[in-house]
Amino acid sequence: MGDERPHYYGKHGTPQKYDPTFKGPIYNRGCTDIICCVFLLLAIVGYVAVGIIAWTHGDPRKVIYPTDSRGEFCGQKGTKNDPLVLLEFQCPTPQICVEKCPDRYLTYLNARSSRDFEYYKQFCVPGFKNNKGVAEVLQDGDCPAVLIPSKPLARRCFPAIHAYKGVLMVGNETTYEDGHGSRKNITDLVEGAKKANGVLEARQLAMRIFEDYTVSWYWIIIGLVIAMAMSLLFIILLRFLAGIMVWVMIIMVILVLGYGIFHCYMEYSRLRGEAGSDVSLVDLGFQTDFRVYLHLRQTWLAFMIILSILEVIIILLLIFLRKRILIAIALIKEASRAVGYVMCSLLYPLVTFFLLCLCIAYWASTAVFLSTSNEAVYKIFDDSPCPFTAKTCNPETFPSSNESRQCPNARCQFAFYGGESGYHRALLGLQIFNAFMFFWLANFVLALGQVTLAGAFASYYWALRKPDDLPAFPLFSAFGRALRYHTGSLAFGALILAIVQIIRVILEYLDQRLKAAENKFAKCLMTCLKCCFWCLEKFIKFLNRNAYIMIAIYGTNFCTSARNAFFLLMRNIIRVAVLDKVTDFLFLLGKLLIVGSVGILAFFFFTHRIRIVQDTAPPLNYYWVPILTVIVGSYLIAHGFFSVYGMCVDTLFLCFLEDLERNDGSAERPYFMSSTLKKLLNKTNKKAAES
Repeated sequence: MGDERPHYYGKHGTPQKYDPTFKGPIYNRGCTDIICCVFLLLAIVGYVAVGIIAWTHGDPRKVIYPTDSRGEFCGQKGTKNDPLVLLEFQCPTPQICVEKCPDRYLTYLNARSSRDFEYYKQFCVPGFKNNKGVAEVLQDGDCPAVLIPSKPLARRCFPAIHAYKGVLMVGNETTYEDGHGSRKNITDLVEGAKKANGVLEARQLAMRIFEDYTVSWYWIIIGLVIAMAMSLLFIILLRFLAGIMVWVMIIMVILVLGYGIFHCYMEYSRLRGEAGSDVSLVDLGFQTDFRVYLHLRQTWLAFMIILSILEVIIILLLIFLRKRILIAIALIKEASRAVGYVMCSLLYPLVTFFLLCLCIAYWASTAVFLSTSNEAVYKIFDDSPCPFTAKTCNPETFPSSNESRQCPNARCQFAFYGGESGYHRALLGLQIFNAFMFFWLANFVLALGQVTLAGAFASYYWALRKPDDLPAFPLFSAFGRALRYHTGSLAFGALILAIVQIIRVILEYLDQRLKAAENKFAKCLMTCLKCCFWCLEKFIKFLNRNAYIMIAIYGTNFCTSARNAFFLLMRNIIRVAVLDKVTDFLFLLGKLLIVGSVGILAFFFFTHRIRIVQDTAPPLNYYWVPILTVIVGSYLIAHGFFSVYGMCVDTLFLCFLEDLERNDGSAERPYFMSSTLKKLLNKTNKKAAES
């Protein structure tokens, strides 16, 4: 064709003069949506400032380490006992830090007059002096009335409750002395320590699972590598087998429906003459036992009519949509070729995953620091009636305060973390801003990946001589263009989606608060709002995806790209529906094939059912741990590969529609589609002389 070939349409939709150095559809573009880019940068600066404030005021030790009744952290430098474990967790009694958990039954009454008193004193409050009577010590809460064998977990002591031959025990005993001269059954401890016992069981389960991972991790990696190889192989095979798989699926649906019609007819004929089979559905009415309807001829007649209608509809759709199905298959095959020429695109999901991990890590750390920015709050505790119970107090001035004089048995103990300053009142708003910025940045990262992949695959489509006209590094070129020219457009689309998502989070929060309410109108309104915003989020994701493809092709701003993409798809709605269903079927088939194959292989391997490698499989506590890990990992790997492939199909489809609408096959406006698509549509590119 020579140098007379024109360039494709530029930034403003006007034909550009052919450039022999042109290697894709991107040409003559400038920065878009600059205001949104500025807003994003300012928001990031504000987000960093919020993080600095949170890191300055927050202290994650408040959620990691336990505290005693004075608010001091156990197990930290600066405390009097180190290492430390919290005793009497979540009790109104004094909480102290100890070096290790008690390992024996012992009461204060017995220990006071024995050699065990020195052992017992380590579980009393710091600075305890044996200068009070027994009743006074127990009443003041200086020492616990009884020690129970306990186990450490998360720097806290939990009663060592376990079952032996169906009998609940703590240590080796089934009863214990309560410290007041009477013995009680261990079952009395179960209700109070039910949550603690559940935590201990969870810890044991976690340890066994960790052991399974330590002996099977390399086999898990081998399974994931197999899943990666199968995903790549499936994408390559789509170039050759896509048409076969689609037509086999269609024929199978027709045959299944045909067999259903035949089965309904046979049942309808078999019931002829049987007593009660001629009763009509109207006369029978509603029955809770649905098997009754299967004894009526009218039921099978209705089934046969419904299946026949479906069969006719599918056959008619095949007759009228045959060419569109062939076009969808051709686009899928073309997408396989495009991925083959831009193989590095299959690794791009790793970049997206890494950036998303950074967003999640920053959001989570900021949320933790914000939630721990409160100050220690002390409240008055008293076992006897006291008008000041649950009131805030200052542990330093409490002994000389009026409350202490009026309630001699009261104690000023650490209760929780809170605060009444302006900063503390703004914490909820800062948490909402933290969540909003997480959504915005996460959506921006996803948008960057979509524009990058769309730009790379669009370069493939608009290369007239494939693959000679492809740029040297299409993926890196597309990534650079997206950041250099379209950061603002990506921020605009991500902002719209983030606003909808944060509204959905707020609605979920309000819905949880309204669950106990009896207002049916409020519940109905909340359900409708949640449904509407769910639908709105799905629509915005669909619109954003196609808008990003148009941005990658033309370099227009977000609104223009979204409008052009939407109306382009609406003008070709039938093609969109056919391609969407065909690709959904192929991706579902691929995921089932990959995940099912790898999962079955992992099951037979880890359960020692493959004789060849029977002795190689590691011994496990729970064989389902590596199997589930391999299955979930295989699904994520297949999803990552198919997300790239799906973006390729969508990009080529929009390029194909634009190609059909803007070009006519002349030398000035040649078709860029593949020869297979041109053959299906009876399109040809005329030579310069003929033109």
